[in-house]
Amino acid sequence: MRLPFIASFVVAAALGIAACGGGGSSSASSTPAKTPSGTALVNSANTASFGNVIVGPTGRTLYVFRKDTGSQSTCSGACAAQWPPLTSSGKVTTSGGVPASALKTTPRSDGKMQVTIDGHPLYYFAGDGAAGDAKGQGLDAYGAKWYVVAPSGKEITTGPQQPSGGY
Repeated sequence: MRLPFIASFVVAAALGIAACGGGGSSSASSTPAKTPSGTALVNSANTASFGNVIVGPTGRTLYVFRKDTGSQSTCSGACAAQWPPLTSSGKVTTSGGVPASALKTTPRSDGKMQVTIDGHPLYYFAGDGAAGDAKGQGLDAYGAKWYVVAPSGKEITTGPQQPSGGY
């Protein structure tokens, strides 16, 4: 009789940790969303702090990583858990002023295809809980800074800057 109770406790504890984002695990809310066909949509949205920025299929803010000097991502493992890449198994589509010609994909070390804008890989920030959040702006983590991106493909380096470290 104790085994089912212990198993229930372990499951409840694991769910509680995942809901709080503990342990560095990626929760479902930080998993990049894709349209049902596997097509990634890159759109733009107006924010109070940064003006128009690019967002993924669910409206969550997208970032570039200054450590990425080409189209190949340098963010994997623990980095990718905190900064999940925008991936696509199909065509990348766009609206809201993001030029389709600027969007491409590049292979990641895990075999998935990561969406790029003007050759720069795109990421979400696990700390952004909802559309419109940009809590990763200016964070210095995993060896370089992270910035939101304008629909033109240029990184936005102004606005609220975050402290260094933490990851």
